[in-house]
Amino acid sequence: MQKRILIVRTDRVGDVVMITPVIRELRNKFPDSFIGALTNVNSSDILTGNPYLDVCITDDLKKESFGKVVKVIRELNFTDGLLMMPTERAAYQMFLGGIKNRIGVGSKLYEVITFMKSVSRNRYIPLRHEADYCMDLARRLGVETGDLNPEIFLSAEEISEGGEMLLRCGMKSDREKITVHTGSGNSSRNWSEGKYLDLIKKITEMKPDSVIILTAREMSNWFRGEILKLNPENIISADREINRLRDLIKIIANTDLLIASSTGPLHLASALKIKTIGLFCHRPMNCARHWGALGDKAVNLEVSKEKCDLNCSSDKEICEFENGIEIEDVLMEI
Repeated sequence: MQKRILIVRTDRVGDVVMITPVIRELRNKFPDSFIGALTNVNSSDILTGNPYLDVCITDDLKKESFGKVVKVIRELNFTDGLLMMPTERAAYQMFLGGIKNRIGVGSKLYEVITFMKSVSRNRYIPLRHEADYCMDLARRLGVETGDLNPEIFLSAEEISEGGEMLLRCGMKSDREKITVHTGSGNSSRNWSEGKYLDLIKKITEMKPDSVIILTAREMSNWFRGEILKLNPENIISADREINRLRDLIKIIANTDLLIASSTGPLHLASALKIKTIGLFCHRPMNCARHWGALGDKAVNLEVSKEKCDLNCSSDKEICEFENGIEIEDVLMEI
């Protein structure tokens, strides 16, 4: 009987990037299987063109879409379902979709009610990378691997389209491109725009032949105004070209280096095999060991334990991430 496997991760961009190694390794283990993924509409562009995937089901997470997703799952006759993080909506969709072998994480009430098998993260002791925790579910199906490197696939035409976007933003020559993504969507601790501005000034002084690409759509009017005061030939704002996630992916694919906090674009870059410098908090659920960019082109800078213990409160209300990593640390890695 053919294995028909559904991998479910319906949360944010960086989270969905973490299932790409699972898709690849399941295909390597079961080359004749049918492999699908269920993700949210906003993150599905990560899986576009993935050669290891047969189908990507999207859920806009609205009430009226619940039954439509159940119907698609049932029609595709999945034999196995892997719920990468506890999600009540997806757990019931898998159950009602008729997937017999369903494996989740933890033991939420809705997982118990739906008779879902469970893989424990053992309270994150010892702490491992999120991609490794995701792979644990594939290991329950027989996968044996230590390869956790994420992957995103673009066609040559899409890469060319990304270059054209940059030309429309004012890119005038083939120069070294350094993307600085100043936003985080409140998904992680981050520097202030003022500190990013100081970093950008220092980069342009250190590497006058490079160009800085800004991609965060949440840049403030103040920050945009300060950027305009700098050399316009050295800095371009590409955010107006980004109408969907795939546009951002195309732009990052044309980048030589991306600098960002622990957020989706950092993981997009590592999956595209672009050099990255990531900025990380020291707290276990946010640190580089758990969420660091993967691959041999990734550098992950983390607030030291000493600085965290000295300046941050245990209840997370006080966090001195702003001063935990210095601009000079980033410049050294550049």
